Amino acid sequence: MYTPFGHLSYCSNIHAGENWGEHFSQLKKYIPAVKAQVQPDAPFGIGLRLSNLASLELSKEPALEEFRDWLTTNDCYVFTMNGFPYGGFHGERVKDQVHTPDWATAERVAYTIRLFRILAALLPAGMEGGISTSPLSYKLWHRCVEEHNAVMESATLNMLLVVEQLISIHRNGGPLLHLDVEPEPDGVLENSKEYIDWYFQHLLPAGVMMFGEKFGMSEEEAIAAIKQHVQLCYDVCHFAVSYEDPLVVLERLHYFGLRIGKVQISAALKALLPKDGGRQQIVDAFKDFNESTYLHQVIARRSDDKKIHYPDLPEALADAENMDVEEWRAHFHVPVFVKDFGVLSSTRDDISRVLARQAAKPFTRHLEVETYTWDVLPQGLKQEMGASIAREMKWVLQQLELS
Repeated sequence: MYTPFGHLSYCSNIHAGENWGEHFSQLKKYIPAVKAQVQPDAPFGIGLRLSNLASLELSKEPALEEFRDWLTTNDCYVFTMNGFPYGGFHGERVKDQVHTPDWATAERVAYTIRLFRILAALLPAGMEGGISTSPLSYKLWHRCVEEHNAVMESATLNMLLVVEQLISIHRNGGPLLHLDVEPEPDGVLENSKEYIDWYFQHLLPAGVMMFGEKFGMSEEEAIAAIKQHVQLCYDVCHFAVSYEDPLVVLERLHYFGLRIGKVQISAALKALLPKDGGRQQIVDAFKDFNESTYLHQVIARRSDDKKIHYPDLPEALADAENMDVEEWRAHFHVPVFVKDFGVLSSTRDDISRVLARQAAKPFTRHLEVETYTWDVLPQGLKQEMGASIAREMKWVLQQLELS
């Protein structure tokens, strides 16, 4: 939905359905109900997630036309999409396979171009659209320097093939579309430093050469086009797990002239780990969130401020007696309207700081709530999904209006 602070929605990756028919039925069930609670009298924006299978089905004109008609009838519009998970995302083990296929593959290129063509067909006139995507690949798949460098090079060149399409669409009178790269712990790009280094050391040099040859662009024109069409997806949970101060990140990106295509509004779990009494109680509380579907990377802060990266929550739990560790932050998207979970807390304060900055000095046009874990939350935290989504969006609106 449009607000004075940008377009706000929630990501439909919260809803099951890996084929289009199943996912569309979930949208029909929940979107009108959430809209009625949050913004009944104005158009309601949708953050759409399509699996590869669903994208193939929706790209066919009869299905696309039916969806357009439904959007019009229900006073809704699509302005952003989530192109990170390619395959199944509910009811099966996802873990590191959320990165499959990675950007080193032709499958990821074809999928992403297809999503952009769908988005271009759905976007309201005059509106820009963005699609968030994976941070190139999963770092733990490429442990030696040679493998890492090879996947970095091939992934970058493949991503530029998508950018080439976006430039052509815009030059031919189509909408402005941007690919929003989403760093996360253990991604090949997992924090602001790695993202900026990649942008200037890999993406821009390769893109300047490619677009000079393809479009006859000068270096300055190519850099401007790349910065327009490749932006950052700032997932607040991910950056909080990496202990990055949101205002420092925003200033750093501004300094380098890099744009933020979308903010994914999400909160992580965190807790201080005392060396004496109470440590086991905290560890036991984290165990309640140890589930088998999604990756829950943990970054621990030691007493000397150095960090320990655990690929998943079980590895952190196995090292719970490490007395050098003072804090855990876990990649588990928890409801944004809850600050404390018993002895655990969330990184919700980072969301408040990001939204306050957006209200005071807007830096993006797209805001998307992304709590996709309702099905795997501990039993006591599960609530009716539609009411929970509406509650999250109302909390975000309240934060923006109070800023």
